[in-house]
Amino acid sequence: MNPMTFTLIIITMMLGTTLVMTSSHWFLIWVGFEMNMLAIIPLLTKQHNPRSTEAATKYFLTQATASMLLMMAAIINLLYTGHWSILKLINPAATTMMTMALAMKLGLSPFHFWVPEVMQGIPLSSGLILLTWQKLAPLSILYMISPITNPELLTTMALMSIAIGGWGGLNQTQLRKIMAYSSIAHMGWMISVLTYNPTMMLLNLFIYIPMTITAFLLLMMTSSTTTTSLSHSWNKLPLITASILITMLSLGGLPPFTGFLPKWLIIQEMAKNNSIILSTVITMLALLSLYFYTRITYTTSLTMFPTSNNLKTTWQFKYLKQMMCLPPMIIISTLFLPMSPITSILE
Repeated sequence: MNPMTFTLIIITMMLGTTLVMTSSHWFLIWVGFEMNMLAIIPLLTKQHNPRSTEAATKYFLTQATASMLLMMAAIINLLYTGHWSILKLINPAATTMMTMALAMKLGLSPFHFWVPEVMQGIPLSSGLILLTWQKLAPLSILYMISPITNPELLTTMALMSIAIGGWGGLNQTQLRKIMAYSSIAHMGWMISVLTYNPTMMLLNLFIYIPMTITAFLLLMMTSSTTTTSLSHSWNKLPLITASILITMLSLGGLPPFTGFLPKWLIIQEMAKNNSIILSTVITMLALLSLYFYTRITYTTSLTMFPTSNNLKTTWQFKYLKQMMCLPPMIIISTLFLPMSPITSILE
C-alpha cells in the first residue's frame, strides 16, 4: 500500500474514533462511526484475494446495518424528546435499539457471526486493528449511556457472548479464529460488569488491549496462522514461542498472569452486588476459553510434530523482523498482576 494512502487511512480512522469518543451529539457520533468504518475497509483488503474481499464485504454490511440502527434509535429519541444529546436518551425503544446497534459493532452475541469470518479472511495486522482499536468507539458510547441501558438485556448478551466465545474456540486450529472467539468472550466479560461498575469495564479494556496486541505481534513475528505452524516455530524462535504460550494463558485468565486481574475484580464486584449465581456461571464458562488456550499450549510445546532435517536447522538463519515494543508489551501482558493494589482506587 502507498505510504501516503496508508497514512491518510490511519488518520481518518483515528479521527473517526476520536469524534465518537468526544462528541455528545448523536449525529456527530454517527459520522464518526461512518468515518471509522470506511477507513478500515482498505486495511482489510491489503492482500488482494477473494477471501479478503469477502471479509471486507461482510464487515461493511454488518457495520452499515449497525449504523442504520444507531441512527434510527437517535431519530426515534429525537422525535420523543426533541434533543440530539447523548445524555437525553430516555425512550426505552431507542435505548434498546441503541444497545443492539453497539452490540453488533462490538461483535457481542447474538450478533457475533461476522467476527470469526472476517478475522479469517484478513491479515494479522488488520486483525490486530479490528480487535483492539475498533472496540474503543462502541465501548465508549456504552460507557456513557450505561446508567440508562437495560441491565437484563446487557447481562443476557454478556452471558451468551462468554459461552459462545468459549464453545466456538474449542475445536479451532486457526489462530485468527481463536483470537476472534477470544475477543467475543472478553467483550462479554466487559459488558457483564457494565451495569455494576462501568469503570471496571474500562480497566478490563485497558488490560485486554495490551494482551491482544502482544499476542498478535508475536504471531506476526513468527508468521503463524495455525497451531501446526506455531508448533514448527520452536525450531526457529523458541523464546518467542514460549512468550506466545504464556500470553495465551494470560488471555485465558490463568493466575498469576495479568489476565487474571480483570476477571478477579469483575467477580469480586458481582459478589459485592449479590450476583453470586451470575458470577458463578461466567466463571464456569470462562473455563471453556481457558481450555482452548491450554490446548494450544499443549499441542505446541508438549507434543513433537514430525520435522525434516532442513526445518531443524532454520534457527541458524538470521531473523530480520524487528519489533522494538515487544519486550515491554510482553511484560505488561504477563507480569502486571503485582500492580493490582492500584485498582483499589476503583472501589
